[in-house]
Amino acid sequence: MIDRRALLLGAAALAGCGFELRKEPEFQFHVVGLTGFRSDSPFAVELRRQLSRTKLTLQPDPNKAEVVVEALKETRDKLVVVSTSAGQVREWQLKLDVDYLLRTAQGDLLLPRTELRLTRELTYTETQALGKEQEEAQLYRAMQSDAVALIMRRLAAVKLPS
Repeated sequence: MIDRRALLLGAAALAGCGFELRKEPEFQFHVVGLTGFRSDSPFAVELRRQLSRTKLTLQPDPNKAEVVVEALKETRDKLVVVSTSAGQVREWQLKLDVDYLLRTAQGDLLLPRTELRLTRELTYTETQALGKEQEEAQLYRAMQSDAVALIMRRLAAVKLPS
């Protein structure tokens, strides 16, 4: 059984060390628009989902938004890293490349072209092909979530021109 004094001491130590749960980011603007994303982009869907969880309003017309996230490039790639002498693939490298910039609706640049390059390694064997396909899809979703989180942090850091 845990001693109450030990619990109180632990709680007091955490309270005094500055530990604090991550809060929802605070934005200097209220309306955001997205442009340049493909209509079938899973990345754009994830970004819209994250934006809907905030107090921001997603404006379908980027010309009416305070801040615009403009996608310049969004690609997924799969490269062979290791193969056997018989040509069988043993390891893949999965890549997600997203280039974007942040601007106002008037075209004022808030954040210049930013390149996000995420990679993951995937071991592969033919006997586990179905499971590896699912693992690949899961790794792409994880990279996509990481990239969206980075964009959300950059949006929270945006300072609008006075």
